[in-house]
Amino acid sequence: MNYNSPTAIANVFCIANQKGGVGKTTTAINLAAALAALRKRVLLIDLDPQGNATMGSGIDKNKVEQNLYHVLIGDATIAQARVRSEAGGYDVLPANRELSGAEIDLIQMDEREQQLKQAISQVVSEYDFILVDCPPTLSLLTLNGLASAHGVIIPMQCEYFALEGLSDLVNTIKRVHHNINPELQLVGLLRVMFDTRVTLQQQVSAQIETHFGDKVFKSIIPRNVRLAEAPSHGLPGIVYDKNSRGAKAYVAFGNELIKRVKKEALRQQARPRV
Repeated sequence: MNYNSPTAIANVFCIANQKGGVGKTTTAINLAAALAALRKRVLLIDLDPQGNATMGSGIDKNKVEQNLYHVLIGDATIAQARVRSEAGGYDVLPANRELSGAEIDLIQMDEREQQLKQAISQVVSEYDFILVDCPPTLSLLTLNGLASAHGVIIPMQCEYFALEGLSDLVNTIKRVHHNINPELQLVGLLRVMFDTRVTLQQQVSAQIETHFGDKVFKSIIPRNVRLAEAPSHGLPGIVYDKNSRGAKAYVAFGNELIKRVKKEALRQQARPRV
């Protein structure tokens, strides 16, 4: 995996889960803001036509002149289409309903699953982290995200049905790794919307730790009203109420991810060169 290296190329991570309503976009927005608060250069790519990551970053998706759709079909570069989230302190490649049409346009292109990767290659040296907020379906858009990334971060609730969906997603990552993107790996699982009072959640959490070991992030994001309120104000949760439990948990997660990236970079550097 091409984690941050001496060549200062960004870590490109997809935030993905094939199950909807699991806090995926909340994680993408707040991780971007947390990394920015930790003085990292961050680009958040909104790969979902609903544009929730765009709106949650304080950007009106209907007023942007160019967006991810224009980038994917070759009418604009990321440098031309990106917008600054002043509240979050990071850049956003916005999305809106226009992106729904990209599926049809991409089908007609050569290397259609590589369009986002090619666009990212032009700005990859400008950032420390590029986060891709994927839609909850395995579409051509999602494949573009997975084809462009070094790794996948999976936010998940500790519920019974989440385990079944997790198995499907891990298999998808393996297939993309084998057929499209040999760099793609599972970075880790992030437990979100966690309620310590629910016994089932504690049991599922223990099962995940047993099965996935050190692929499970130690940081746990609690169920938190302030995180849920933040998007309606166009603010990341860690900006809306930096003292809330949810905000503090995402900052801790940002720190943990940075440490994991540094550890992996050192491990790769220590490998004997063939």
